Amino acid sequence: MRKIFLVGNHTKMNTKPVYQLSARQIILLGVVTAFAAVGITAAILFVYGYWQSNAPSAVSFAEAPPTGISDPSAVSDEQNNIEVYKAIAPGVAFINTTSYTQSWWGDIQEGRGNGSGSVIDAQGHILTNYHVIEGAQRITVNFGGDRVFPAKLVGGDPDTDLAVLKIDPPAGRLTVVPLGDSDKLEVGQKVLAIGNPFGLDRTLTTGVISGLQRPIRARNNRPIDAAIQTDASINPGNSGGPLLDKFGRMIGINSQILSPAGGSVGVGFAVPVNTAKRIVPQLIQFGEVRRPKLSAELRPVAEYVERGYRLPVESGLLVGSVIPNGPAANAGIRGLMRDSDGSVLLGDIILSVDGEEMNTLDDIYRLLDRKQFGDTVNVEIFRGGRRETLPVRLTPPPTQGRTTRRTQ
Repeated sequence: MRKIFLVGNHTKMNTKPVYQLSARQIILLGVVTAFAAVGITAAILFVYGYWQSNAPSAVSFAEAPPTGISDPSAVSDEQNNIEVYKAIAPGVAFINTTSYTQSWWGDIQEGRGNGSGSVIDAQGHILTNYHVIEGAQRITVNFGGDRVFPAKLVGGDPDTDLAVLKIDPPAGRLTVVPLGDSDKLEVGQKVLAIGNPFGLDRTLTTGVISGLQRPIRARNNRPIDAAIQTDASINPGNSGGPLLDKFGRMIGINSQILSPAGGSVGVGFAVPVNTAKRIVPQLIQFGEVRRPKLSAELRPVAEYVERGYRLPVESGLLVGSVIPNGPAANAGIRGLMRDSDGSVLLGDIILSVDGEEMNTLDDIYRLLDRKQFGDTVNVEIFRGGRRETLPVRLTPPPTQGRTTRRTQ
């Protein structure tokens, strides 16, 4: 048998023999092909399922103003307060925590605490302060009456003093607190706070924004940037509750008060809601916030100058060491080294990153907190009597547990 190929208008004879298949061979080939197709399909479905289960989870926040709140310009201030409270209070959680510690004598001591939180989605995620649930072995959430639910900690970030809890949503619909935009706030703007001060659940206080961009610190002494200052009364137990605008949207998470006596004197602080928008998806997905680092041990030059050391510059961050294969090391940044005679050679001094001066550890922390893995930053260093700029790609740290307290 000869096979004929048609090329254009010409007929060409191919003298290569073509083998014929028997009926039995055709059937066998069909069976093998079918099994191969099933196997490939199963493999594709397995890979797809694995990807789906490990793909980054999408977190969506409610941002539309809640129903039941009239246009604030069309009603009295009193009516606006009433409407915001009625619409949002059912979504504010009363959080109770229990912790157990063992005394020197072996006795088990029980500690109790409480705070506030906000329901942020229909799946039962609740946003609160990290210090509200820190060290707790048991957490319950109360929405009034007998609506008490056990809660588990999904993730926490001590650096921003934020945490996310999770309850199994009840059959009835949860009230979700919508999130606003803390970048558009103005001093003098009306705000409302709902929380559980001193165990008095669902307490409403009102006031105004007294200041913006206030620097405050978390309990681990990390800076929390751009905090909102308000004169709305905030007391112990308000922590973790929402600071709202007149439309009922959360613009901050009530966190701290400034008071010698421990009570409200009209100086309260809230973590901006845009900070929460940035880190909550990571808390839900990973249980922690994964921040880029240079993977270098840094110390402020000012500390050495104050001790009387003579350095070639008066400010900046001295690089003590770099972690091998970390972002700083891969970019060529050098730490302190020893010469062949044993003398210490000065490492690089970081002067600025992306044009922002680096004088304290807070400076580098604030900048890196705004970055993501994969970003590239331009690091200006002082080396060998001159300045130069190195591009540093922020890759995940090569190892865990090797960094020190001052490693950034």
